[in-house]
Amino acid sequence: MAERLGRSAEDQVEAYWVDNGFTLLARRLRTGAGELDLVVADAQTLVFVEVKARRSMTQAAYAVSPQQQARLLEAASLALATYADWERPATRFDVALVCAGRMEHIEDAIRYQ
Repeated sequence: MAERLGRSAEDQVEAYWVDNGFTLLARRLRTGAGELDLVVADAQTLVFVEVKARRSMTQAAYAVSPQQQARLLEAASLALATYADWERPATRFDVALVCAGRMEHIEDAIRYQ
């Protein structure tokens, strides 16, 4: 059930990005540091997107713990080292919270310290 919910949320978030002019570069990209849910880009911006689907938006937001944020940033660094052609003038890490079919997008939600 959780797997199906997660895939459905990723489908919804991917459609949002594509509808807004971005190209999907990767979905569920596995790296040595962990998995990246979505990687999207347009000509100027590369965006790593973490998707969290829960019973409430609050639960979804709290699911992105500081430990997970560190792991995601490391995974993004490894992805950038592997895919040099992904480089863009701007790179950021967004979070998409999904609950009951509704999505909340948090831009630049995770930052390198």
